[in-house]
Amino acid sequence: MATTTDVPAEPPPRASSARHIPGETGLWIMLLGDMTVFAVLFLVYLQQRGRHPALFAASQSTLNGNLATVNTLVLLSSSVLVVLATRVVRTPQRHYAPRLLVGAIALGLAFVGIKAIEYHHLFAAGITSHMNSFFVYYFTLTGLHLAHLCAGLIVLAVLLTLSRMRELTTGQYKLFEGGACFWHMLDLLWLIIFPLVFLVR
Repeated sequence: MATTTDVPAEPPPRASSARHIPGETGLWIMLLGDMTVFAVLFLVYLQQRGRHPALFAASQSTLNGNLATVNTLVLLSSSVLVVLATRVVRTPQRHYAPRLLVGAIALGLAFVGIKAIEYHHLFAAGITSHMNSFFVYYFTLTGLHLAHLCAGLIVLAVLLTLSRMRELTTGQYKLFEGGACFWHMLDLLWLIIFPLVFLVR
């Protein structure tokens, strides 16, 4: 007669982990909505550039490509730190997560500072969004991204708080992953804005 010890234990759910989608469904709806808005702006920008190539090229030449390049490297480095923090936050090496997130926040603030310098140079030269259609799109795209990035810094501050907790629940870890995905979306959007606005001739 079989006893309870004869019943095999239920195996751990390893198969589901291979298909794990970070964060919550609602988060991805929000991210896709944001990316759709930017995609429409990108398409309108390209359409207008095709109609006024000389104006857009001349206006683009007044931008500081070096500052934009530095900002690209800064944001990429910040994203790498967030990836590493997400990987270690539920491991024995979790004490590294707060340090990694502090570094990511510092780089995010550096991005804001560099963008402020870039804007200051343009304003000092009398260049605003009212100058021509190129600068309407330039300030719209970079300004909207900058606003999202400032919101992203608040998100990183929340992740920093979570990373200092002794242990994360499943819900808290999903929140952590979702916040990381939001920051990566900002990185992705900038990797489109940078060549589109600063490099494409």
